[in-house]
Amino acid sequence: MTNKQLADLFTLIADVLQIKGEVIYKILAYRKAAESLLNLGRDVRTVWQEGGIPALLEIPGVGNAIAEKIDEQLSTGQLAYLNKLAAEIPLSLAELMAVPDLGPKRIKLFHDELGIATLTELEAAAREGKLRGLPGMGEKSEAKILEGLQSLARRRALGDRTPLETAFPFAQDQLNRLRALAGVSAAEVAGSLRRMRETVGDVDILVAAADSAPVMETFTTQPGVVRVLGKGTTKASVEFSNGMRAQIWVHPPERFGTALQYATGSKDHNVRLREIALGKGLSLSEHALTKTDTGEEILCATEAEVYRALGLPLIPPEMREDRGEVKLALGGALPRLIEPGDVSASLHNHSTWSDGKASIKEMALAAIARGYKVLAITDHSHSLGIVQGIKPEDVPRQREEIDAVQAELGSQIKLLQGVEVEIRADGTLDFEDAVLAKLDIVVASLHTSLRQPREQITARLLNAIRNPHVDVIGHPSGRQIPDREGADLDWDAVLAAALETDTALEINANPRRLDLNDIQTRRAVDMGIKLSLNTDAHAPEHFDLLHFGIATARRGWVEPEGVINCWKAGRLVRWLGGEKLHD
Repeated sequence: MTNKQLADLFTLIADVLQIKGEVIYKILAYRKAAESLLNLGRDVRTVWQEGGIPALLEIPGVGNAIAEKIDEQLSTGQLAYLNKLAAEIPLSLAELMAVPDLGPKRIKLFHDELGIATLTELEAAAREGKLRGLPGMGEKSEAKILEGLQSLARRRALGDRTPLETAFPFAQDQLNRLRALAGVSAAEVAGSLRRMRETVGDVDILVAAADSAPVMETFTTQPGVVRVLGKGTTKASVEFSNGMRAQIWVHPPERFGTALQYATGSKDHNVRLREIALGKGLSLSEHALTKTDTGEEILCATEAEVYRALGLPLIPPEMREDRGEVKLALGGALPRLIEPGDVSASLHNHSTWSDGKASIKEMALAAIARGYKVLAITDHSHSLGIVQGIKPEDVPRQREEIDAVQAELGSQIKLLQGVEVEIRADGTLDFEDAVLAKLDIVVASLHTSLRQPREQITARLLNAIRNPHVDVIGHPSGRQIPDREGADLDWDAVLAAALETDTALEINANPRRLDLNDIQTRRAVDMGIKLSLNTDAHAPEHFDLLHFGIATARRGWVEPEGVINCWKAGRLVRWLGGEKLHD
C-alpha cells in the first residue's frame, strides 16, 4: 500500500466520522495523519519495516491509535476499524461530501430518511422532488443541491484538483484583468497556487483597493462565469464553464500585507506565526496585527512588514508548509533559494532528430534568446518507439550538425551532444556503453513498463544510475500529472545510489511532470545529491516552462549550488567529462 492509498483510507475514515457526528478532534486527527503521509517523503512501508510502531510514531500527526492502524493495515491488508464503520454506515456516503453546499448533517439526514447512499441516488431523489419535504429542506435548497451535483460533475471532468498547468495561466489571466481596473493597487494569487503546489483546489485571489464595488462587479460578470457562488461587499466566489472555481477578497491597501500572508497559508505555517505573535503580545489576523494589551492595530501593507513585526525575515511562499522553515527563519538560516536567473544551462532537450518540433539551430537560437550559456541536445533513443528516434549509427551525423551550428553561433552558447537513453523493461540501456562514451551528456529515463513490481523497476533505475556513462536520471518516477502516477520506487535505494555514484537527479519542469516532486527534492537536498533542472523542451516555447521547475525546486529548499545547471560552463563540462566526486 502506498502513502497516498493509506492517506486516502484515513481521509475516508475522517469523512465517515464527520457524517456520523463524531467529536471533531477525532476527525482532525485522521485528516492530519493523511496529510503527513502525503508529505512524508519516504515510503511508509519502509519506515514501518525498519522500526515498526515506534518508527511510525515519529511521523508528525501520527499518535498511538493511528500508528496501530497503519501497522494493522500494512500487516494484514485490512483495517478492522474501517470494517466496523462500514457495518454502521455506508462508506459511499463519503462521496457526497464532495457536493458543494452539502454538509455532513444533511448527508446523514438523507440517508436516515430516504436511504440515500450514493451520488446517483441523491440526484434521482432531488429530480423527483423527494428532498424538499425533509426537515430544513425546500424547493430552493433542493435546486441548490442539483446545482451542486452539476458543479461536481464539471469539476470531476477537470479533476478533483487542478494541475498547475491549467491553474497557473488561468490565474494570470484573472490577475491581468483585475490589475487593469482603476483603483486597484495590487492583486496577487494566494493559497496553494501561490505556494506552487503541483495541483490546487480553488484559485484564491487578493486585491488591494479602497473601493471594492467595481472589483466585485468585474469579477462576477466576466465571460465564462456560469455560477456566482457568493457575493458580498469584500468577498465573492464564482464557478467557470470549465469547472474552475475562483474566489476573491478585496482589502484596503494598508491591510493588504496581513491579508495576503493569511490567505497564502499554509494553515500550519500560519499557526506557527500566531504562536510567535502571542509570545510578543500580539494577535495576528487577516486584517492586522493587534496589541493584546491595548487593542492597538499595527497595519501592514506588505508581507515583509508582517514578518518583520514578528522578528522574522520574509519567508518565501513556496516554503510555507510548516516543514521547519519558521525555525530556520528564527535562527537567521533561511536558504537562498534558486531563482530563474541562476539557471544558465539547459541539459535535457529534443530536436527533429527525434520527436522535437525544431532543428538544433532553432533550439540553440531560442536558448540564446533566453540567456542560456549551455544547451544539450538529448534526443530520445530509438527503442522508445518514437518516429525518428536516434540510433547509434546516427550519432556521428548528428555530431556533424551540432559542430556546424556551434561554428556558426560561436561563443554565444556551448552546445553539447547527448541522448535521452531509454531504460528498457529488462533494465538494460538502449545504447551500448561504447556509444554512450562518445557523447557529452547522457540522460537516462524510464518511459515504459512503469507498473512493474517495486523491486524490479527499482533495479532498472539503479542499473542506470550505476552506469558510469549516465550523468542525469530524467524525470525519475516517470509520472504524468494528473493521468499517471509515478513508478513504485524504493526511494531510499534510489537516493542512496545517486549519492554514491554522484549521478544528478532531474527536476523536470514540464508541469505535467514536476518530477522529482518537492518531497523527494527536499530529501535529495538534505543528502547532498546533485540536481539537474530542465524543461525537457521539445519546442522553443517549452523553455518558458522553467518557472514551474523553479517553483518545485524552491518547495524542496534548493539552492543554486546544488544544481548543475547553475554552474559556469567550464565547471559543468569538466564534471560531465569525468570529474564527478572530485569537483
